[in-house]
Amino acid sequence: MAYLGENIPKLGFGLMRLPMKDKEIDVEQTKEMADLFLDAGFTYFDTAYGYAEGKSEEAAKAAIVDRYPREKFQLATKLPAWAGAKTADEAKQMFHTSLKRTGAGYFDFYLLHNLGSSRSKSFDDFGIWDFVQEQKAKGLIKHAGFSFHDKADLLDKILTAHPEMEFVQLQINYGDWESGSVQSGKCYEVARKHGKPVVIMEPVKGGMLANPAPELKAIFDATGSGLSYASWAIRFAASLEGVVTVLSGMSNLEQMKDNISYMKDFRPLDDGERAVIAKAQEALAGIPHIPCTACEYCVKGCQQLIAIPQIFEMMNRVMVYKDLNSGKFGYRWETQFGGKASDCVGCGKCEEVCPQQIEIIKTLKEAVEQFE
Repeated sequence: MAYLGENIPKLGFGLMRLPMKDKEIDVEQTKEMADLFLDAGFTYFDTAYGYAEGKSEEAAKAAIVDRYPREKFQLATKLPAWAGAKTADEAKQMFHTSLKRTGAGYFDFYLLHNLGSSRSKSFDDFGIWDFVQEQKAKGLIKHAGFSFHDKADLLDKILTAHPEMEFVQLQINYGDWESGSVQSGKCYEVARKHGKPVVIMEPVKGGMLANPAPELKAIFDATGSGLSYASWAIRFAASLEGVVTVLSGMSNLEQMKDNISYMKDFRPLDDGERAVIAKAQEALAGIPHIPCTACEYCVKGCQQLIAIPQIFEMMNRVMVYKDLNSGKFGYRWETQFGGKASDCVGCGKCEEVCPQQIEIIKTLKEAVEQFE
């Protein structure tokens, strides 16, 4: 059955982690990357109002919009109503600012950015759902959807309340497929249940699956394929049904060339390759980590409203993927919306209800040492 985006090539260029030079986006290298991408037959570019404080959208204009016919590519960007907007007018102005920065004339795919947790409320309060449909009626938006970072049950509620949304952007990778906090697999199934095509973000988990743990490297190396570790992750995501495209946040020409090498003539994973991924997932599960399933029983009784599951997810990034920088960044992000580890008063209510019997108080103290 045909679906929105079925004919779009399955590698998308994510413009969040563009190459840098002297602390600014390297526009000339970005142009070279865009040229390679388009010459290879790929067409989907993804940016956002807030990426690089708006400079990502400006780079999209310089590298793509100003240099190619508009029908040659699809451009997606996003509106983060929760990010600093105090009024509906301020939130809606983000759309017009994005149009001006990119010079695109219209957006092929336009997203409400990063729904989930307390962030979703801003889109309701400011009437952004209706606003987006109004822009679509004017021809300024071709297809409307949203990106999402939260649990599958909340995704189900949002898609039930807003069937007019045409697609959803989800964090999907083999490392998070069974994750209790990210719930890649469960969120994907919810989107499929609602008949929504999926744009996939974070297929290599912010780069962590491009340089995975030694246990995983050994599994992939044993195949003798010679393929990059990133290729296994991206092809896993692209092999799912109902995918519009898989976004790769490429930061240099080498990454672009590598991705093009195996995605230009994309072939879904065969049964043998799926077995390799399953073995890698099993190995991941066996690496020591905090056994948090993100049931959130601990949060419900926490008088400090500490973001315990999210903090544990960041600690697991360090334990499993050895990526301290990603853990610290994620910790700063997640504790914007919930209490920090150092806010713990040691009341013990969380430990009383934890099904996994995690020593939460002790583990939060370790988080303070690691991230604060």
